[in-house]
Order: sequence, then structure tokens, then C-alpha cells
Amino acid sequence: MYKLNYGKFIGVGENGNLFVDECDVKKLVEKFGSPLFIFSENEFRHNFQSFKKAFDDEYPGEIEILYANKSNNSLALRHIMNQEGAGGDCFGINEMYISLLAGTDPKKLVLNGSNKLENELEMAITNGLCINIDSMDELSLIKQLSEKHSKVTDIGIRLALDLDPLANMSGVAMHGPGTLKEQSDSTKWGMTREQTVEIVKEALSYDCINLKETHFHLSRMTNEVGPFAVMAKEMISWSKYIFDNTSWQPGCIDIGGGWTYGKWYGTGPNSQIDDDKAPTYSDYAKEITNAIVNECKNHNLDIPKLRIEPGRLLSGPCGVAVGTIGAIKQGDNKKWINLDLSTNHLSWAAILDWYYHSVPVENCMADCTDIVDIVGPLCNSDELGRQRKMPKMNRGDYIAFLDAGGYVESQAARYNAQCLPATVLVHGKDAEITTEREQLRDVMGRFRVPARLLNSSFSVVLVKIKAPHISDIYLIIG
Repeated sequence: MYKLNYGKFIGVGENGNLFVDECDVKKLVEKFGSPLFIFSENEFRHNFQSFKKAFDDEYPGEIEILYANKSNNSLALRHIMNQEGAGGDCFGINEMYISLLAGTDPKKLVLNGSNKLENELEMAITNGLCINIDSMDELSLIKQLSEKHSKVTDIGIRLALDLDPLANMSGVAMHGPGTLKEQSDSTKWGMTREQTVEIVKEALSYDCINLKETHFHLSRMTNEVGPFAVMAKEMISWSKYIFDNTSWQPGCIDIGGGWTYGKWYGTGPNSQIDDDKAPTYSDYAKEITNAIVNECKNHNLDIPKLRIEPGRLLSGPCGVAVGTIGAIKQGDNKKWINLDLSTNHLSWAAILDWYYHSVPVENCMADCTDIVDIVGPLCNSDELGRQRKMPKMNRGDYIAFLDAGGYVESQAARYNAQCLPATVLVHGKDAEITTEREQLRDVMGRFRVPARLLNSSFSVVLVKIKAPHISDIYLIIG
């Protein structure tokens, strides 16, 4: 389909331009404006179906995929996931609301969070979500609210896994420096073994509580599949510990997200680029399945239902972020290309030193003769891509950054009073706006100025004008 493939539905078309599905990206930017987020519906569906099939083919028990809404919380994407049969990981009341507004089956949704407020818990309980507990006092509050509304609430327990086998293994510092174990130990997340047993014993005594699962997640850590298998194995080890102390075995384990994906041109953090050596979906499925099955056999436990929370893995490769070139500046030792796109939009480029592959929107196959720093218009360094090889480019040309579908739109900011871009969903030849371009009035409408400040900021003079047969007119001159 393409002269050069960046994904199954993203690549270089016959005319040499960048395409998302059957849509020429140049024409999309000309129609919908710049900067612009573009998302491929077909790529999204393909990723989900491929990931689920990999686990369906390997795992002997039930599988349920909970899309991590936080990676891209577009309402349209939530509808797509519903059609694919996916559940969802909700973090906070608004992600929960978006999922419910889209008609997602509440029994396929989980509410996660370390500081769930009463209104969040109440919404989850009244709508039938599973709540993953992350503090000792959460259970009593859930009990009170469940009894108030005459509901039986599904709960899970987030675990603070020991992860001793990862004590000497390093990874991307998403949760602070150190080894993977040190990163895990340093987070606010999860309950100890002893706390878990205490919660289980208490929960089993309540008629309004249904113990459903245990849960663990440590964001993105490494390109290697081994640590994921270690986590899955340890969750089964904890299941044995819980069973020995309470006679309850978790019928379901949720192993979270943090999954990587490989691209031939690379993506991810510059310190550890996801290249074509990153694990495949099948690699994940085989190692995690083996870890769970073998550990269940060792402890004579039933194979649990498996829940998985992929986010960036599914949404990341589906997005393209496009900006228009403004100033091109040549220094003594460096050349800068300025875009209207910024680290407001690709925040991980600044926060996590994330690598987004940059390509021209037109003449993608042209020889890359320039080495440039691609930057945005903000008052900080605003570096989107350092030392990138690009063809000769001019003011008014477009540059696209690939794999910008996850944690881009959902983390976009307004620094320097920049308004948020529009998002276009592409399906075949169709392109439809799924997020309207923000206008300054949308932002300014939230501002309020106390009257005393208005009085001191403006000098107002009233001038009385008299005219025959007309009442006095007062003209305000500021």
C-alpha cells in the first residue's frame, strides 16, 4: 500500500507524501489547520485485535483487555474500544465519566487511584465498576457507600510486589532512579502482603463486598519481556500467600500496562529506544502465560482470569502530530527549524527525553542533507527533536512526528497561552474532527477579574454631551 511503511496504516504514498490510511497528511493540515493531531482508527483496531489474539492463542484461561484510557481519553476512541469488546482502566472521576458516557459496560471498567474521593467511589459503586483498593481506609468507605446505595461492589487490591528478582535490573526511570525493584519500592502504590491479608479478611465479612481481583502496575520500565513475567509470577506467589492466610484465592489478576512496542526507526526514550528488538505481542503472551501457568502448578492453584491494561501499546503507534515551519535559523554550529507544534503537545520529549521520529510531510523520500534541531515557539528550549537528519525545508512546509497517539493529546498543555490543537480521526478516505481546536475564548472564559482590580487597571472618564432636543449622552473614554 505504501512506498515506505511506518505502520500498517501509516506510510509514504505513491506521490511521496505522508499518508494516514488513505488520507494525504498535507491535505489534512491544509483543511483542518496547524498544529494538528491525526489518529488512525484502523491502526488502533489492528493493534487491539493483534494484541488480544496473541494472548488468546497462548493463555489457557479467560482474557480481558482493559484499555488504559489515560493514554488517550478521546471519547471517539472509547467508542472504538467498546466496539472491539475492550474494557477500560479509569483513573479518576472524569475518565470514568467519559467511559460511561460512551456506553462502556461498567463490569469491564476498573477504577484505579491512590486517593479516590468519596464522589469518585460513589460513581463507581452506583454504576457497578470494580474498584482497586490502594489504601487501608478505602474499604470501610466503600462499605458505607455500598450499604447506602444497596449495592454489592466488586473490589480488587493493588499489590506492592517485592520484585526481588529485579533487584539488579535497570530500566527507564519512570518512577525515579535506580533498579526496577528500587523504582517499584519507591512508589506510593500498593499494599503489603500483611495489609492485603487484612483487607481480604475484612472484605470477606461484608455482604456488600465482592472480592474480585488483585492488581499491579509499574508503568513503562524496560524493553525486555522478562520483568513482566517476573511480575506475573510474583502475583501468583502472592495469591498462594493470600490463600494460605485467608482461604481466598483471587479469581482474577490484573497485571497492568507499561507495554513497549518496536519500530524499525525507533521510538520511546532516547536512553532506551524501542526498536525492532523490542518484544512482540507474542513474546509477551508466551512468557507471561508460562510464568502464570507454571507458578499455579507449583502452588496447586487454579488458573486465574487475566486482565491486562495496555495503553500506549495500542494508541501510541496510531497518532501523528503535525506542525508548520516558521523561522529557520542558522547559528555558528547549529541550525534550528521552528514549528508551531511544541513541547506543550509532545510533552514527553521534554519530560522524559522521548524520541518521536520526525519526517517531512511532503517528499518524504528526499535525501536528508541537513542536520537540524526541531523546536517549538515556547520561551524555553522547547526541543522536539535534536540533531535530526532532514531534507532541505522551507518556511510553510510541514513536519510530522510519528507514534504520537499515546500520552500526547491527553497531556497537552497551554504554556505561553498556547491553545490546544484539533484532532482528526482517519478511517480509510474519511477524516473527521474528534476534538475541536481550542480557541482563546475557551481559555479566557474560565478567568475572572475582581472588580477592585478592574477599577485600578482602567482610567475611565465620563464626558457629558448635550444636544438640542436630546437627553444628555454620556461617553466613556478610557
